[in-house]
Amino acid sequence: MNAVLQHDLNDFENILEKAKQQGLGFLNNLDTIPTSNKETIDINRDLNELGLGSLAALEEFNTRLAPLMVASPGPRYWGFVTGGSTPASIVGDWLASVYDQNTQAVKAQGGATALIEFETINLLLQLLDLPKSFLGGFVTGATMSNFTCLGVARQWYGKQFGKDFAKEGISETIHILSATPHSSSIKTLSMLGIGSNNYTTIKTIEGNREAIDIEDLERNIETLNGKPFILISSAGTVNTADFDDFEAISKLKEKHNFWWHIDAAFGGFAAVSEKFKPYVRGWEGADSITIDCHKWLNVPYESAFYLIKKEHVNLQVETFQNTNAPYLGNPLENFNYLNVLPENSRRLKALPVWFSLLAYGKKGIQDIVENSALMALHFGNALVEDGNFELMARIRLNNVCFTLKGDHNQEKVMAFLTSLNDSGKVFMTPTVYRGRKGIRASFVNWRTSENDIRIVIEEMKAVFSEVY
Repeated sequence: MNAVLQHDLNDFENILEKAKQQGLGFLNNLDTIPTSNKETIDINRDLNELGLGSLAALEEFNTRLAPLMVASPGPRYWGFVTGGSTPASIVGDWLASVYDQNTQAVKAQGGATALIEFETINLLLQLLDLPKSFLGGFVTGATMSNFTCLGVARQWYGKQFGKDFAKEGISETIHILSATPHSSSIKTLSMLGIGSNNYTTIKTIEGNREAIDIEDLERNIETLNGKPFILISSAGTVNTADFDDFEAISKLKEKHNFWWHIDAAFGGFAAVSEKFKPYVRGWEGADSITIDCHKWLNVPYESAFYLIKKEHVNLQVETFQNTNAPYLGNPLENFNYLNVLPENSRRLKALPVWFSLLAYGKKGIQDIVENSALMALHFGNALVEDGNFELMARIRLNNVCFTLKGDHNQEKVMAFLTSLNDSGKVFMTPTVYRGRKGIRASFVNWRTSENDIRIVIEEMKAVFSEVY
């Protein structure tokens, strides 16, 4: 064995202890670590010949790389719908690295850790009150979940014309309808060869809404003259956390032939709260659903899962199976995740979620969701009371979309946000909503409290007075 590796093996316990202390130092100081910084490094470091060993590498990390880290898992990082990591999820994530399983098979082919993934999906179905008519699995994020779901939708579409798009390529125009698709869905259309421009935009409901106008959807369906289509709907739009009317869409499904996909990356977790559950009423009728765990479930990146109706499993296998690997057996008789997902090699992504669900239960997740929504309301009320800001839309769930008050301040929005983010006290992202420049704050972190709202409001007042 290499001498440096042997030394690390002999000192393994001490190395892990040092790494643990490093991690605790970061997590225990999230309140004081900046939410953004302008640190940089010289990336032209030379690779050393013999190796430093783990402890020396950790020391260099502390000196050169750690300063790049921002408090994105912290309570005042309100950009990009970024959750933190709960203690239980970190335990699961660390153990996933320790056990280092390639999670594929249900029947043992060198390991059966897919059973853990199956169990975790079953727990999630219970959490979200969804039927067992869905099969699911874990991927890296909403983009790959959308890719998986819409990849199967593409195969379904081909079958409506007697075509196998997975084998033969796309040979028919694919009709896709959506009102406010997330950028990851548009990216998916590009990756699937459908084309990022090749979808029809449905009108949204009048009255400052981002949800599908069902009447306009019906008009567009009629123009297709009975042709199949794919509908991409939303459970939580990025600006205002708006939801499409799933009950109305379910009724359309009874009359028309289409694949119904729901992007519920963060909004799906509304289902765990009796208060917000009506937003997702009827979503069990969908063919596929995308949900992100590293958002509102507060587990480490990379963690998302797809849900696809069991009735479509043949289409899923046709889309993703490894046809030139006979040693894997019949993909329908010997379930293996590599035959139903884009990835062949797969980390045990389910484990952080499994730990979270068992550690905190439905009540714990419900508390995170409802506290986040409450913090969004507190923040929105504070903005209105201040008088220098205005809400751009009603706060439905956990996103606050706002801007500087008055159209004369539109050109100052970005300068204000840049100065605010540079303070390191909070991080929010810019947006454009209904043609106006705005700012978006997303509340999903389990640590966020009313004190964080007070800190941010005071900082916003200070920045506003300095700049204006």
